[in-house]
Amino acid sequence: MEPRRSLGWPILLGVVLVGSIIALGVGWVLVSIAAALGSKNAAFYWAILGVGVALLVLVLVGVIVYAFLTVKAIALSQRQSNFIDSVTHELKSPLASLKLYLQTLTRRPVSAEQQADFHRFMLEDVERLDTLIDHLLDAAKTLQRRGPRGGETTALEPVLVQARDAVAKRYSIGTDTIPIGALDTGGALPDGLRVRGRPADLEILFRNLVDNAVKYSLPTPDVRVEAGAATGGGVVVRVLDNGPGIPAPERRNVFRRFVRLGSELERSTPGTGLGLSLVQSIVRHLRGRVTVRDRAPATGTVIEVRLPGVRR
Repeated sequence: MEPRRSLGWPILLGVVLVGSIIALGVGWVLVSIAAALGSKNAAFYWAILGVGVALLVLVLVGVIVYAFLTVKAIALSQRQSNFIDSVTHELKSPLASLKLYLQTLTRRPVSAEQQADFHRFMLEDVERLDTLIDHLLDAAKTLQRRGPRGGETTALEPVLVQARDAVAKRYSIGTDTIPIGALDTGGALPDGLRVRGRPADLEILFRNLVDNAVKYSLPTPDVRVEAGAATGGGVVVRVLDNGPGIPAPERRNVFRRFVRLGSELERSTPGTGLGLSLVQSIVRHLRGRVTVRDRAPATGTVIEVRLPGVRR
Protein backbone atom coordinates (compact mmCIF):
# COMPACT_ATOMS: atom_id res chain seq x y z
CA MET A 1 0.00 0.00 0.00
CA GLU A 2 2.88 2.38 0.70
CA PRO A 3 3.96 2.71 -2.96
CA ARG A 4 0.42 3.78 -3.94
CA ARG A 5 0.31 6.50 -1.28
CA SER A 6 3.73 7.87 -2.20
CA LEU A 7 2.82 7.96 -5.89
CA GLY A 8 -0.65 9.37 -5.16
CA TRP A 9 0.39 12.73 -3.75
CA PRO A 10 2.33 14.03 -6.78
CA ILE A 11 -0.45 12.82 -9.08
CA LEU A 12 -3.07 14.58 -6.95
CA LEU A 13 -0.93 17.72 -6.74
CA GLY A 14 -0.45 17.77 -10.50
CA VAL A 15 -4.18 17.33 -11.13
CA VAL A 16 -5.06 20.13 -8.67
CA LEU A 17 -2.47 22.49 -10.18
CA VAL A 18 -3.57 21.77 -13.74
CA GLY A 19 -7.24 22.16 -12.81
CA SER A 20 -6.56 25.43 -10.99
CA ILE A 21 -4.59 26.87 -13.89
CA ILE A 22 -7.31 25.88 -16.36
CA ALA A 23 -10.05 27.40 -14.17
CA LEU A 24 -8.14 30.63 -13.63
CA GLY A 25 -7.18 30.79 -17.27
CA VAL A 26 -10.73 30.30 -18.53
CA GLY A 27 -12.01 32.96 -16.12
CA TRP A 28 -9.31 35.38 -17.12
CA VAL A 29 -9.95 34.81 -20.83
CA LEU A 30 -13.69 35.42 -20.39
CA VAL A 31 -13.08 38.62 -18.43
CA SER A 32 -10.54 39.83 -21.00
CA ILE A 33 -12.90 39.15 -23.90
CA ALA A 34 -15.70 41.01 -22.13
CA ALA A 35 -13.37 43.96 -21.48
CA ALA A 36 -12.12 43.94 -25.06
CA LEU A 37 -15.64 43.96 -26.50
CA GLY A 38 -16.65 46.90 -24.30
CA SER A 39 -13.49 48.93 -24.72
CA LYS A 40 -12.60 51.55 -27.26
CA ASN A 41 -9.02 50.27 -27.40
CA ALA A 42 -9.92 46.69 -28.33
CA ALA A 43 -6.63 46.01 -30.16
CA PHE A 44 -4.67 46.52 -26.96
CA TYR A 45 -6.84 44.06 -25.02
CA TRP A 46 -6.65 41.46 -27.80
CA ALA A 47 -2.84 41.76 -27.84
CA ILE A 48 -2.67 41.35 -24.07
CA LEU A 49 -5.06 38.41 -24.33
CA GLY A 50 -2.87 36.68 -26.93
CA VAL A 51 0.29 37.10 -24.86
CA GLY A 52 -1.51 35.94 -21.72
CA VAL A 53 -2.91 32.83 -23.40
CA ALA A 54 0.55 31.92 -24.70
CA LEU A 55 2.07 32.33 -21.23
CA LEU A 56 -0.80 30.36 -19.69
CA VAL A 57 -0.25 27.46 -22.10
CA LEU A 58 3.48 27.56 -21.35
CA VAL A 59 2.85 27.41 -17.58
CA LEU A 60 0.29 24.63 -18.03
CA VAL A 61 2.74 22.55 -20.08
CA GLY A 62 5.42 23.16 -17.46
CA VAL A 63 3.16 21.96 -14.64
CA ILE A 64 2.19 18.83 -16.59
CA VAL A 65 5.83 18.03 -17.37
CA TYR A 66 6.82 18.66 -13.75
CA ALA A 67 4.08 16.35 -12.46
CA PHE A 68 5.07 13.66 -14.97
CA LEU A 69 8.77 13.86 -14.06
CA THR A 70 7.94 13.80 -10.34
CA VAL A 71 5.89 10.63 -10.68
CA LYS A 72 8.58 9.07 -12.87
CA ALA A 73 11.33 9.97 -10.38
CA ILE A 74 9.39 8.50 -7.44
CA ALA A 75 8.66 5.30 -9.39
CA LEU A 76 12.36 4.99 -10.29
CA SER A 77 13.32 5.55 -6.67
CA GLN A 78 10.98 2.77 -5.59
CA ARG A 79 12.39 0.39 -8.20
CA GLN A 80 15.94 1.24 -7.12
CA SER A 81 14.99 0.60 -3.50
CA ASN A 82 13.51 -2.73 -4.54
CA PHE A 83 16.71 -3.50 -6.45
CA ILE A 84 18.87 -2.69 -3.42
CA ASP A 85 16.72 -4.97 -1.27
CA SER A 86 17.05 -7.75 -3.84
CA VAL A 87 20.82 -7.40 -4.23
CA THR A 88 21.34 -7.15 -0.47
CA HIS A 89 19.36 -10.34 0.04
CA GLU A 90 21.16 -12.07 -2.83
CA LEU A 91 24.53 -11.12 -1.33
CA LYS A 92 23.84 -11.77 2.34
CA SER A 93 22.12 -15.14 2.01
CA PRO A 94 24.93 -17.05 0.25
CA LEU A 95 27.61 -15.24 2.26
CA ALA A 96 25.92 -16.18 5.53
CA SER A 97 25.61 -19.75 4.31
CA LEU A 98 29.27 -19.90 3.28
CA LYS A 99 30.33 -18.46 6.63
CA LEU A 100 28.29 -21.05 8.53
CA TYR A 101 29.72 -24.00 6.59
CA LEU A 102 33.30 -22.73 6.90
CA GLN A 103 32.90 -22.14 10.64
CA THR A 104 31.51 -25.64 11.05
CA LEU A 105 34.42 -27.17 9.11
CA THR A 106 37.03 -25.28 11.14
CA ARG A 107 35.54 -25.66 14.62
CA ARG A 108 34.66 -29.34 14.79
CA PRO A 109 35.46 -32.54 12.92
CA VAL A 110 32.90 -33.70 10.39
CA SER A 111 32.59 -36.92 8.46
CA ALA A 112 33.71 -37.27 4.87
CA GLU A 113 30.08 -37.46 3.77
CA GLN A 114 29.23 -34.21 5.56
CA GLN A 115 32.31 -32.53 4.09
CA ALA A 116 31.17 -33.51 0.61
CA ASP A 117 27.71 -32.08 1.33
CA PHE A 118 29.19 -28.86 2.71
CA HIS A 119 31.43 -28.45 -0.33
CA ARG A 120 28.44 -28.98 -2.64
CA PHE A 121 26.37 -26.41 -0.73
CA MET A 122 29.23 -23.90 -0.80
CA LEU A 123 29.66 -24.36 -4.54
CA GLU A 124 25.95 -23.65 -4.98
CA ASP A 125 26.32 -20.46 -2.95
CA VAL A 126 29.32 -19.39 -5.02
CA GLU A 127 27.31 -20.09 -8.17
CA ARG A 128 24.51 -17.90 -6.81
CA LEU A 129 26.96 -15.04 -6.23
CA ASP A 130 28.43 -15.58 -9.70
CA THR A 131 24.95 -15.35 -11.21
CA LEU A 132 24.32 -12.06 -9.43
CA ILE A 133 27.60 -10.63 -10.72
CA ASP A 134 26.76 -11.81 -14.25
CA HIS A 135 23.45 -9.94 -14.13
CA LEU A 136 25.13 -6.74 -12.96
CA LEU A 137 27.85 -7.01 -15.61
CA ASP A 138 25.26 -7.70 -18.30
CA ALA A 139 23.38 -4.59 -17.21
CA ALA A 140 26.58 -2.52 -17.44
CA LYS A 141 27.34 -3.89 -20.93
CA THR A 142 23.83 -3.06 -22.09
CA LEU A 143 24.04 0.51 -20.81
CA GLN A 144 27.45 1.06 -22.44
CA ARG A 145 26.49 -0.41 -25.82
CA ARG A 146 27.44 1.80 -28.75
CA GLY A 147 27.69 1.48 -32.49
CA PRO A 148 25.31 0.43 -35.27
CA ARG A 149 22.19 -1.52 -34.38
CA GLY A 150 22.23 -5.12 -35.50
CA GLY A 151 24.85 -4.66 -38.22
CA GLU A 152 26.29 -8.14 -37.59
CA THR A 153 24.46 -11.39 -38.33
CA THR A 154 24.64 -14.49 -36.13
CA ALA A 155 23.55 -18.10 -36.51
CA LEU A 156 20.63 -18.60 -34.14
CA GLU A 157 20.90 -22.27 -33.16
CA PRO A 158 24.39 -22.16 -31.51
CA VAL A 159 23.32 -19.14 -29.45
CA LEU A 160 20.16 -20.90 -28.23
CA VAL A 161 22.12 -24.04 -27.38
CA GLN A 162 24.76 -22.05 -25.51
CA ALA A 163 22.11 -20.18 -23.49
CA ARG A 164 20.22 -23.41 -22.75
CA ASP A 165 23.37 -25.25 -21.62
CA ALA A 166 24.42 -22.39 -19.32
CA VAL A 167 21.02 -22.36 -17.59
CA ALA A 168 20.91 -26.15 -17.31
CA LYS A 169 24.34 -26.13 -15.65
CA ARG A 170 23.31 -23.33 -13.30
CA TYR A 171 20.27 -25.21 -12.01
CA SER A 172 21.88 -28.68 -12.19
CA ILE A 173 19.26 -30.07 -14.58
CA GLY A 174 19.67 -32.05 -17.78
CA THR A 175 19.76 -30.19 -21.06
CA ASP A 176 16.96 -32.47 -22.29
CA THR A 177 14.75 -30.71 -19.72
CA ILE A 178 14.89 -27.63 -21.97
CA PRO A 179 14.31 -28.91 -25.52
CA ILE A 180 14.95 -26.63 -28.49
CA GLY A 181 12.77 -27.18 -31.53
CA ALA A 182 10.90 -25.69 -34.44
CA LEU A 183 7.86 -23.49 -33.94
CA ASP A 184 4.67 -25.41 -33.08
CA THR A 185 6.05 -28.76 -34.32
CA GLY A 186 8.90 -29.30 -31.86
CA GLY A 187 11.04 -30.85 -34.59
CA ALA A 188 14.55 -29.85 -35.57
CA LEU A 189 15.25 -26.17 -36.06
CA PRO A 190 15.10 -24.99 -39.68
CA ASP A 191 18.49 -24.78 -41.36
CA GLY A 192 20.09 -21.42 -41.95
CA LEU A 193 18.26 -19.35 -39.34
CA ARG A 194 20.28 -16.20 -38.73
CA VAL A 195 19.46 -13.01 -36.86
CA ARG A 196 20.89 -9.52 -37.00
CA GLY A 197 22.88 -8.88 -33.85
CA ARG A 198 26.08 -9.63 -31.99
CA PRO A 199 26.49 -13.11 -30.46
CA ALA A 200 27.21 -11.59 -27.02
CA ASP A 201 23.96 -9.58 -27.03
CA LEU A 202 21.90 -12.52 -28.26
CA GLU A 203 23.39 -14.85 -25.66
CA ILE A 204 22.48 -12.43 -22.87
CA LEU A 205 18.99 -12.06 -24.32
CA PHE A 206 18.13 -15.75 -24.58
CA ARG A 207 20.02 -16.82 -21.46
CA ASN A 208 17.94 -14.42 -19.39
CA LEU A 209 14.71 -15.64 -20.96
CA VAL A 210 15.51 -19.31 -20.40
CA ASP A 211 16.85 -18.62 -16.90
CA ASN A 212 13.66 -16.79 -15.96
CA ALA A 213 11.52 -19.61 -17.35
CA VAL A 214 13.37 -22.30 -15.41
CA LYS A 215 13.61 -20.29 -12.20
CA TYR A 216 9.89 -19.72 -11.95
CA SER A 217 9.01 -23.28 -13.04
CA LEU A 218 11.01 -25.12 -10.36
CA PRO A 219 10.97 -27.73 -8.89
CA THR A 220 9.50 -29.48 -11.98
CA PRO A 221 10.31 -27.25 -14.94
CA ASP A 222 8.52 -27.84 -18.23
CA VAL A 223 10.40 -25.33 -20.35
CA ARG A 224 10.67 -25.33 -24.14
CA VAL A 225 12.41 -23.08 -26.64
CA GLU A 226 10.93 -22.78 -30.14
CA ALA A 227 12.30 -20.88 -33.12
CA GLY A 228 11.49 -20.39 -36.77
CA ALA A 229 11.03 -17.93 -39.59
CA ALA A 230 8.39 -15.25 -39.05
CA THR A 231 5.68 -14.48 -41.55
CA GLY A 232 6.79 -11.45 -43.51
CA GLY A 233 10.47 -11.89 -42.68
CA GLY A 234 12.59 -12.09 -39.58
CA VAL A 235 12.88 -14.75 -36.91
CA VAL A 236 10.59 -15.71 -34.03
CA VAL A 237 11.85 -17.27 -30.81
CA ARG A 238 9.44 -18.41 -28.09
CA VAL A 239 10.29 -19.50 -24.56
CA LEU A 240 7.50 -21.44 -22.86
CA ASP A 241 7.37 -22.31 -19.15
CA ASN A 242 4.99 -23.86 -16.64
CA GLY A 243 5.35 -21.22 -13.94
CA PRO A 244 2.59 -19.26 -12.22
CA GLY A 245 2.24 -16.87 -15.15
CA ILE A 246 2.32 -13.07 -15.34
CA PRO A 247 -0.94 -11.15 -14.75
CA ALA A 248 -2.02 -9.17 -17.80
CA PRO A 249 -1.83 -5.73 -16.05
CA GLU A 250 1.81 -6.41 -15.07
CA ARG A 251 3.13 -7.56 -18.44
CA ARG A 252 4.48 -4.15 -19.36
CA ASN A 253 5.93 -3.47 -15.92
CA VAL A 254 8.06 -6.64 -15.76
CA PHE A 255 10.35 -5.23 -18.48
CA ARG A 256 11.22 -2.16 -16.41
CA ARG A 257 14.57 -2.00 -14.67
CA PHE A 258 14.55 -3.21 -11.03
CA VAL A 259 10.90 -4.35 -11.21
CA ARG A 260 9.92 -7.65 -9.56
CA LEU A 261 6.36 -8.74 -8.93
CA GLY A 262 5.19 -9.13 -5.35
CA SER A 263 6.66 -8.01 -2.05
CA GLU A 264 10.41 -8.30 -1.56
CA LEU A 265 9.91 -9.59 1.98
CA GLU A 266 7.50 -12.32 0.88
CA ARG A 267 9.36 -13.44 -2.22
CA SER A 268 11.22 -16.75 -2.18
CA THR A 269 12.56 -16.76 -5.75
CA PRO A 270 16.00 -15.11 -6.04
CA GLY A 271 16.56 -12.30 -8.50
CA THR A 272 17.44 -8.64 -9.00
CA GLY A 273 14.76 -7.36 -11.37
CA LEU A 274 17.32 -6.90 -14.15
CA GLY A 275 16.79 -9.97 -16.36
CA LEU A 276 13.73 -8.94 -18.36
CA SER A 277 14.93 -5.33 -18.42
CA LEU A 278 18.07 -6.55 -20.22
CA VAL A 279 15.87 -8.54 -22.61
CA GLN A 280 13.80 -5.47 -23.47
CA SER A 281 16.86 -3.27 -23.89
CA ILE A 282 18.61 -5.69 -26.26
CA VAL A 283 15.47 -6.39 -28.29
CA ARG A 284 14.92 -2.65 -28.80
CA HIS A 285 18.55 -2.17 -29.75
CA LEU A 286 18.14 -4.88 -32.40
CA ARG A 287 14.89 -3.29 -33.61
CA GLY A 288 12.85 -6.28 -32.59
CA ARG A 289 9.77 -6.81 -30.46
CA VAL A 290 9.02 -8.86 -27.35
CA THR A 291 5.55 -9.88 -26.18
CA VAL A 292 4.13 -11.88 -23.27
CA ARG A 293 1.06 -14.09 -23.22
CA ASP A 294 -0.41 -17.03 -21.33
CA ARG A 295 0.55 -20.58 -22.21
CA ALA A 296 -2.98 -21.74 -23.00
CA PRO A 297 -4.42 -24.21 -22.29
CA ALA A 298 -1.61 -25.15 -19.88
CA THR A 299 -0.44 -23.02 -16.95
CA GLY A 300 2.55 -20.82 -17.62
CA THR A 301 3.91 -18.02 -19.75
CA VAL A 302 5.05 -17.64 -23.34
CA ILE A 303 7.56 -14.89 -24.11
CA GLU A 304 7.95 -14.29 -27.83
CA VAL A 305 10.82 -12.37 -29.40
CA ARG A 306 10.75 -11.22 -33.02
CA LEU A 307 14.05 -10.11 -34.50
CA PRO A 308 15.21 -9.05 -37.97
CA GLY A 309 16.59 -12.19 -39.57
CA VAL A 310 18.55 -13.38 -42.57
CA ARG A 311 17.72 -16.66 -44.27
CA ARG A 312 20.67 -18.34 -45.98
